[in-house]
Amino acid sequence: MVLDPPYAIQCVRNRQSMLEDVAALDLADSYGRVCVPKQLVIEKDPTLIPAEVANAGLKLPLVSKPLFVDGSAKSHELFLAYDNVSLSKLEPPLILQEFVNHGGVMFKVYVVGNSITVVRRFSLPDVCKRELSKYAGVFQFPRVSCAAASADEADLDPGVAELPPRPMLERLVGELRRRMGLQLFNIDIIREHGTRDLFYVIDINYFPGYGKMPGYENIFADFLVGLADSKQRKQLH
Repeated sequence: MVLDPPYAIQCVRNRQSMLEDVAALDLADSYGRVCVPKQLVIEKDPTLIPAEVANAGLKLPLVSKPLFVDGSAKSHELFLAYDNVSLSKLEPPLILQEFVNHGGVMFKVYVVGNSITVVRRFSLPDVCKRELSKYAGVFQFPRVSCAAASADEADLDPGVAELPPRPMLERLVGELRRRMGLQLFNIDIIREHGTRDLFYVIDINYFPGYGKMPGYENIFADFLVGLADSKQRKQLH
């Protein structure tokens, strides 16, 4: 049994195409608005990056991510660029995203079929715009989504710690499942600091480390049993 078709998986191997489905949703309702950060794809000459960033109107600081996700450690290397001059030190192909202050907390949304599980992870600290001129260079930062960075038990500001509204997540996940044709993925979401209902999807990962998801054994068992039951019912009819 093929759980997810290979052609659909390829869409989330490219960080440009993975967020196009989110941008196309224009998801805004009474529960919140879901966007993607303003971003730019750089495929070749790094010396042209400062000019391309200026032409695109992107504002510093910028998060740099490899364009392609191939499962290697390098494909998950993330950098934060504080000034235009340092942008030419980056290695294409890559994608640049405007950094959005989010209180240092990310929400990882694990999807297993119809099941949705949300956990908090510590992320990068906010960047004060007034102090931006004091920083220069490109800095690599560690993977912020690992289980060791869990923020579920931390004493956080309620405005930062509050999980995204469940109805909004259900609609987002349902739309992405339909558009991408996938059942096993996770979505990295941040809330813009100082707001309650403005969210950004910053990454989508296929078949993430489900071992870090609370209760994954039962969730996966129920998912597989449901698939088997559905297949049996189709055979009977």
